[in-house]
Amino acid sequence: MSISGDDLLTMLSALANPHRLRIMATLKAEGRSYVSQLARQVGISRPLLHLHLQKLEEAGLVTSQMELSPDGKALNFFAVADFAVELTPDLLVQAAATLSAKSES
Repeated sequence: MSISGDDLLTMLSALANPHRLRIMATLKAEGRSYVSQLARQVGISRPLLHLHLQKLEEAGLVTSQMELSPDGKALNFFAVADFAVELTPDLLVQAAATLSAKSES
């Protein structure tokens, strides 16, 4: 898999947080979930969960889909995105060669 240096940094940064790692593990183990349910499963508030989910979604690690429940409530379901990155020294060399100027600061 080819990944740009900027994308790799975004992905690693998103995963470098214990809450986000727990969110990813819970979504993988339990399957897709809506925000209120996921907040209870992970043990954090919904506003905090939203912030972490936003970071994970920006990194391409989770996907979201808005659906209507039978009673008409809008529920935002999140699931682990399909991704695979094998972190090797060669990947780091390739990714470093593609870093943008904004990544340098």
